[in-house]
Amino acid sequence: MIYVLLTSFLLVIIYVPQLWVQAVLSRHNSKAEDNFPGTGGELARHILDRYELQEIKVEVTELGDHYDPQSRAVRLTRDKYEGKTLTAITVSAHECGHALQHAAAEPLFQTRTKLAYSAIWAQRVGSFLLFTAPVLVILTKLSSVAIFNLIGAFLIMGFAVVMHLLTLPVEFDASFNKALPILESGYLTARQKPAARRILRAAAMTYVAASLATLFNFWRWLAVLRR
Repeated sequence: MIYVLLTSFLLVIIYVPQLWVQAVLSRHNSKAEDNFPGTGGELARHILDRYELQEIKVEVTELGDHYDPQSRAVRLTRDKYEGKTLTAITVSAHECGHALQHAAAEPLFQTRTKLAYSAIWAQRVGSFLLFTAPVLVILTKLSSVAIFNLIGAFLIMGFAVVMHLLTLPVEFDASFNKALPILESGYLTARQKPAARRILRAAAMTYVAASLATLFNFWRWLAVLRR
């Protein structure tokens, strides 16, 4: 009973932020704003050129809005790339904020990027250990070999947890120390500024929701492996 209540409580904590983020982004993504002369994609290109980052590309993606430091590209979903809504403009500025972090070689951004690459290999090794541990137990008849299960789970989810936690300050910096000052320097009207702040908070909070989901999955793995 306690396990069910705890699981329900954790699910509420995980999904409420996700629903809030989706609601905020959707609320301001349906109506084009008259004072925006260009689309989200055009604004991204303008911001990057303004900071002399012409080598960074602006592309359409189906994988969600993000900045790719390896390809040096700001990638926006089509509705942001082609839209003139407040969400399109604000999210575009947020992703450009990551490009500015990269250009300045900011330590937290650099560490997060390196950890993200390491996490890919950690997940591969972790998956291999989870797959082979039961086989090794059968072959060797040593229950101690099951420790590979725990190591594999940590490599898969532990790395992800650390990466998400490190991502939070990087995301909030991109929103409020990079994108917001740019947007408030003449791109937004006084009426639009409060909503833009909410959108920037939602853009950063997408990783809070991801962090909570990862933590929940890690906790479930530990619970299973303890049995």
